[in-house]
Amino acid sequence: MQKGKLIILSAPSGSGKTTIVKYLLSRDLNLAFSISATSRPPRINEKHGVDYYFLDDDTFKKRLQNGDFLEWEEVYAGTSYGTLKSEVERLLNAGKNVVFDVDVVGGVNIKKQYKEEALSLFIQPPSVDELRKRLINRNTDNQEVIEKRVNKATRELQFAPEFDHIIINDVLEDACRKTEKLVRQFIQQE
Repeated sequence: MQKGKLIILSAPSGSGKTTIVKYLLSRDLNLAFSISATSRPPRINEKHGVDYYFLDDDTFKKRLQNGDFLEWEEVYAGTSYGTLKSEVERLLNAGKNVVFDVDVVGGVNIKKQYKEEALSLFIQPPSVDELRKRLINRNTDNQEVIEKRVNKATRELQFAPEFDHIIINDVLEDACRKTEKLVRQFIQQE
């Protein structure tokens, strides 16, 4: 059995990366989703082991000290996210292509570790104003959280050139198709 490859999708919050990942998972690409761990509590409708591995802060820190993470970051004060090495290896060894929905710094770090075995894609909003509108329309965060996310997004956009490809998510269907084409080409490479 051939070992799988890694597909990294990163973007500022609200850029549409999760929607694009869900689209990719619905296509015939032999993809498996790498479930991230987080120290934040679940949002409505999120399930442990499906959307994230929800770990309390102490457990997250212990796993970190044990070297269990491929990458991690304290994304917001008191809220960390990370990718468990065991999750990635389990999927790769099963011959699956592993797709990541990770923050920008995490995406850069995974690409550095896996180099040519990984395809890194940066999903970019058409503008910061459009991003703010999307976050407001998502209706999951209060205004203060939205402004924190917008400020963070402005910094994250500076990382775009470190990715293999930048996909501007202006029209969602177009962004999905372009992403699928890039992923398909990468998977088919020997």
